[in-house]
Order: sequence, then C-alpha cells, then structure tokens
Amino acid sequence: MSLNINRNQLVKTGVQGGVSPAQMWAPFEVGSKGEIFSWPSTGGITYNVKVGDSVFGWAGEHIEPGVSSTLHHKNAKSEAGYQFHACCGNQVRVISGEAKGELGTVIGHHGGVNHLMLDFPDATLDKLTCDDKFMIKGYGQGLKLIDHDHVYIYNIDPDLFEKMGLRENTEGNIEVPVNVIVPNYAMGSGIGSLSVTTGDYDILCHDEDMVKEHGLDKLRLGDFVAVLDHDNNYGRTFRRGAITIGMVIHSDSPLAGHGPGMMTIMSACDGKLIPILDDKANVGNYLKVGRYV
Repeated sequence: MSLNINRNQLVKTGVQGGVSPAQMWAPFEVGSKGEIFSWPSTGGITYNVKVGDSVFGWAGEHIEPGVSSTLHHKNAKSEAGYQFHACCGNQVRVISGEAKGELGTVIGHHGGVNHLMLDFPDATLDKLTCDDKFMIKGYGQGLKLIDHDHVYIYNIDPDLFEKMGLRENTEGNIEVPVNVIVPNYAMGSGIGSLSVTTGDYDILCHDEDMVKEHGLDKLRLGDFVAVLDHDNNYGRTFRRGAITIGMVIHSDSPLAGHGPGMMTIMSACDGKLIPILDDKANVGNYLKVGRYV
C-alpha cells in the first residue's frame, strides 16, 4: 500500500555554512586492542572517501565523506540549528569561490564535532577551498506518515524518503529496505543522547566474530541500516521490540566505544517497522551520488 506524508506542511529554511578545518585530535591515539596509531580523522575536504565506499580499511578513523561543514558561529544554538535544519538529501549550493553556483547534496550530520557532510561531484571538489561557503535548503524536519502516528521520522528530505521503497504490509506495519540489521548490543558512543535531530551514534565493530555473524562487514557509507531494540523516538535508548532505522555517515574507528557512525532516520516501537534486507539500500543509489554517479 502507498504511504502518505505531510509534505505540504514542511517548512523549507535556508541555512549557510562553511568548510570545517581538518582536525588533529592527538599526536597518537590508542585503539581498543592497545594499538597505537596516528591517522587522519574528521574535517576538511575528503577527495577519495565517498558514499558507497566501505567503512573499513582506511588508514583513518571517523572519516567523513566529501566536505565536512560547520556554521562557524560561536552561538551553540545556532550551530545546532545548522545541523537540525539540514536533512539528508537536501540541496547544497556553493555561494563563493571558483565553484560558485555548483550543486551538491547533504549526506548527514556527525555529533561531537558537529559537522554536516556534503557530497559534490569530483569536478566541484577540485574547485573548492577551505574558505568557501554553502547555502542549504533545509527541508524535512517535521516529516511524518499521515496514517502512522506511531512512526517517528527525522533528518530526511521528503523526496529521498519517497525513493526508499517503503511499503505498508497487510498487518499495517512499515517495511523498510536496509543493507544490514545491527544487534542491540552493538551500539556505542552516542547512546543516551537526548537529540536525534543532530549528531549520530556508533556501531561497534571490534568483535570480529560478531561482525561476520551479522554481516556488518558489508557496511558502506550511506547505507540504511536497522538497529534492533533501540528506541530513537525521543532520544536514544534500549527498548525491547523497538526498531531504529539509520544511515551510515562516517567510517569505522579503532577507538573503544566507537565505530561507523549512524544518523537516525526513523524509529518506532512494538514491531511497527519491519527491516527488509536489500543491498541496494544506500542513499547514493537513491540519489545517484558518491560512487553511484
């Protein structure tokens, strides 16, 4: 059955940001196995890590695909507003520099560093500098299914939402395509956050047997995934029977309690969301960005 959304009620808000500088967290860091490493991490313009790439295998941690962006304001509420209004799938326009006028796509937001990740074609990335600015048409917060008040939706453009292939089954529940189903005990950094409209939380991938058992080795940037027994309706918590649908927004990390980051997209309790495995369930495939161009 088709699903009706409240598109005509959604507010479209312009928000502006710039490139976040690449960061160095420490001269050396220590992973969960005691390994010592000195790797690139968050921020800057990342040319060779894109939506559709594996989250594993990089000589880097918490790597954000494409352009990492922040508001560059000291007001914390304004900075949060930049993340809040900009939803996955929103249009981005470069408003300065050699790439002025070029268009891109919002991928997602990363907590802690408070970054938005923006996808642009390679030709645009090559023109960008760290002084450039972006205008985003923020659109999607407040999205809901008109006939399913028990399903909560966050952080996604309505056009992208309608491309995901969701459908209502004969029991009245919503089937959602995902590439991976994550067990409840495999979630780490970010649990307990009160906000699901900014930031993310991490999928723990340090137990190799668990990773293979649940197919987490298939995780790609931009994948839609389901987390069992996690309720993100009003924050992030454990609740039996709940399902959270998220989208992978940064790479793996060897740091204890960390791993590939997942931004909340949908959440519901009592079996209202039914994850359906589909290896095409990736934002790049739906929007033809990243490795799917």
